[in-house]
Amino acid sequence: MPKSRDTLTPAMVADPAGLAQLAFDGWQLSFDMAMVIWLRSIRFAAGGKGAEGEGRRMVSEKVEAGATLLTAMWGDGLDWTPQGAAMRALSHYAGPVRANRRRLSKTA
Repeated sequence: MPKSRDTLTPAMVADPAGLAQLAFDGWQLSFDMAMVIWLRSIRFAAGGKGAEGEGRRMVSEKVEAGATLLTAMWGDGLDWTPQGAAMRALSHYAGPVRANRRRLSKTA
């Protein structure tokens, strides 16, 4: 008989300190993402070649991030706990999002 989705295994139970770090990292990423959306909106509203270039860059970055997520998830070992998978996904997206926030903040 298959296990219920609500059944917790020892591998699924995460340490409280790690969960707090995961929550903070998720919050930080969501803040950075909101800033990038806002800064890009300003650029798009201005129009012109800058907006066109930013649109192309945004689409290519999203395609690349999606294509490389699987290899990032398989990276440093096989910690397939929900917390481990979430941390890898957050770290995969955090760097490029933070770099975009810094780049767009300089030109806004």
